[in-house]
Amino acid sequence: MKTAFDAYLYDHVRTPRGRGKAGGSLHQASPVWLLRGLLQALAQRNHLDTALVDDVVLGCVTPLGEQGADIARTAVLDAGWSQTVAGVTQSRFCASGLESINLAAAKVASGFEQLVVAGGVESMSRVPMGSDGGAWVLDPRVNQALGFIPQGISADLIATLEGFTREQLDAYAAGSHQRAAAAQAAGNFKRSLVPVHDIAGLLMLERDETVRPDTTVESLAKLKPSFAAMGAMGFDATARRRYPQVEAIQHVHHAGNSSGIVDGAALMLVGSKAGGQRAGLRVRAHVRAAAVIGSEPSIMLTGPTPACRKALAQAGMKAADIDLWEINEAFAAVPLKTMRDLSLDPTRVNVNGGAIALGHPLGATGCMLLGTVLDELERRHLATACVTLCVGGGMGIATIIERI
Repeated sequence: MKTAFDAYLYDHVRTPRGRGKAGGSLHQASPVWLLRGLLQALAQRNHLDTALVDDVVLGCVTPLGEQGADIARTAVLDAGWSQTVAGVTQSRFCASGLESINLAAAKVASGFEQLVVAGGVESMSRVPMGSDGGAWVLDPRVNQALGFIPQGISADLIATLEGFTREQLDAYAAGSHQRAAAAQAAGNFKRSLVPVHDIAGLLMLERDETVRPDTTVESLAKLKPSFAAMGAMGFDATARRRYPQVEAIQHVHHAGNSSGIVDGAALMLVGSKAGGQRAGLRVRAHVRAAAVIGSEPSIMLTGPTPACRKALAQAGMKAADIDLWEINEAFAAVPLKTMRDLSLDPTRVNVNGGAIALGHPLGATGCMLLGTVLDELERRHLATACVTLCVGGGMGIATIIERI
């Protein structure tokens, strides 16, 4: 095995995920309020002198309004951290939370910085997904030239090409809810979960809000496909031009087998060995490899497989060497395809459920996945994990960690 980067994971905190609607439990909490509570909790539980932290790197996919400007720096100051701590906000779409950790690891491994907080935030009930626009969607010349289709159509295209049936997708989705419900009942999330309180100290939310333990294949079968009407508007035709072997797109994804829209935030404390020792921190894991790739932009969601292969090659590992996997459940077809491509044992994948049950707070999800799998490695006394996400625009990301 190759030597790991000199970048270590020291701690992880996250909010619960709240339903991303006006009636959701976190709708009244601003994005900076979610981050403020996590930053304060991270400092308190680690007795951290915040002046030792060089930077805060945050992902946010829709950096508008309350999430706009540089929310990382705003949150640092609002949390009462040392004003010497810098902050930067970035977006790699759905991979932003994991990208933040990879950037932090690279900053630390370079020797330029010693301690970095990384993560992300997304308040999807307050700042709607897609409200930032962009040429990819809004410029007719660009979206025609690049073969733009919405992600739901991309997911249905993958399912059609791979031969995944509606029943297979629904069975996977029901399993996600069952695993998440079991994890909640067993307290598997408690180590990293920081309840959210309002300004008066009243509890807003203390557990992930969208898990439905009673979900079954039969109940999911009653839901109508979400993207058939959108496909009929011309997007199916665009997909077929890119993939002429497909006679018709089978519209098999719906609200129940796609990721939930939620609010949430997450943070990871990343540092060098010397930086951790100076701050009195205990090493939990180190980063073995991190990779990003570009993939075909119309089908868009096939990036996890090549990203994982790239990261595994960096680490000198094979897929069979990984004890636990987290594959973001953007749509049910994504983890099913990734598992098939890499010949993964399903019992090692998303063992505590995934975004279909728990939700996908875009800018925070990658950090949540890495924190969840870190806790699970320790709980099971296992060694290695790989986290991967598909990414809008046709990209993939993967990070491999090894428990100390």
